[in-house]
Amino acid sequence: MKAEILLHIHMAMFSVAVMLFSCESITNLHPVILIPGSGGNQLEARLTPKYKPSSLLCNRWYPIKKDSEGWFRLWFDPSVLFGPFTKCFNERMMIYYDLVKDDYDNAPGVETRVPHFGSTRALRYLDPHLKHITSYMEPLIESLEEIGYVDGKNLFGAPYDFRYGLAAAGHPSHVASKFLTQLKNLIETASNSNEGKPIILLSHSLGGLFVHQLLIRNPVSWRQKYIKHFIALSTPWGGTVDELLTFASGNTLGVPLVNPLFVREEQRSCSSNLWLMPSPKVFNTTKPLVITPNASYSAKDIARFLEDIGFPEGVQPYKSRILPLVENLVAPEVPITCIIGGNINTPETLIYGDCGFDKSPEVVDGDGDGTVNTISLLAAENAWANEKNQPVKVIKLPGVSHTSILKDNLALEEIIGEICSINSQFSSSLALRT
Repeated sequence: MKAEILLHIHMAMFSVAVMLFSCESITNLHPVILIPGSGGNQLEARLTPKYKPSSLLCNRWYPIKKDSEGWFRLWFDPSVLFGPFTKCFNERMMIYYDLVKDDYDNAPGVETRVPHFGSTRALRYLDPHLKHITSYMEPLIESLEEIGYVDGKNLFGAPYDFRYGLAAAGHPSHVASKFLTQLKNLIETASNSNEGKPIILLSHSLGGLFVHQLLIRNPVSWRQKYIKHFIALSTPWGGTVDELLTFASGNTLGVPLVNPLFVREEQRSCSSNLWLMPSPKVFNTTKPLVITPNASYSAKDIARFLEDIGFPEGVQPYKSRILPLVENLVAPEVPITCIIGGNINTPETLIYGDCGFDKSPEVVDGDGDGTVNTISLLAAENAWANEKNQPVKVIKLPGVSHTSILKDNLALEEIIGEICSINSQFSSSLALRT
């Protein structure tokens, strides 16, 4: 069995090497646009006189380092690692749902912006001064550059304010909708500046949900003209059980020294996190995902779960904005390759004791990429299996995690190999025409 596995790995590496060789001979590459996941790009903030800090420590003087117009890096800021400053970070990152407007806004006195839209600069590192520990898409970008991609020429980045999610039709989501408009414009500009070649969209995690919504919200004729292929890395098509942990007890996302309860309020406030709740259309609605001494909750009980964890203000936006949004996984009718990790322990059931939701639960693991459950990673393939106009290819990478898919050598070889294959199709069609 071990020999068979090694043979499979060697054959895969050989096929990727052949693709890379063929890719290097292609000079007319399809443009690539990178769309990051949640927390996958830098955010900047500026405080106005309307900002009312909760303590002297969080006053407008902090942080000391700002540019001439008062802007500073909000995410990622290493000071979040230190307890007193975690509170400052929390109150500046929070967004608030306005029931009258039926939309979300920043905290009063906090302005935010996303730097370097169109470039890969904001996706490489979350803090360029701490490159080693905050590297995000840098290994992937370097791999793309090795086969001829150039930032700003045929390689582009689409960072966004990942706190804000989209909403179902009929409900405003001004920040996230603005991002979709920017992304659409970037796609058209990138195509037009590259001899009209359609775009390869390469997303990670939450970015894949935004790409999917962009595609199904635009006419088929637009998709056929501007989209060559959609490569979705680690996309949580049906949400994650891990998100229930985030809402119930807070989630440090692997950041050391931070008390999860200190960031729980901010994490609950993000509308994009509500979007990542386990979908009742994907998860088994008879299987409890959260168990307490007095109640249990499946994917169909999310509204009751939000009430019981002490977040009743999340119930209305979840019911009206999120549930209709995830009601159907509509086929975008463009070629899609899903590249996913697996065979890694991933939260499947959370068991809370008498101490309630403020204490971390016992976690029963199932299969997934460490963050997203396998049933969610495969939801698109399962939903579109019988859609004749929706080609879907799935590449499974055992042992590759949700975030290491952007760094792992085998994963990078698969991603680059897929991009080379897509470009080779284009090159072959040109050769046939000549």
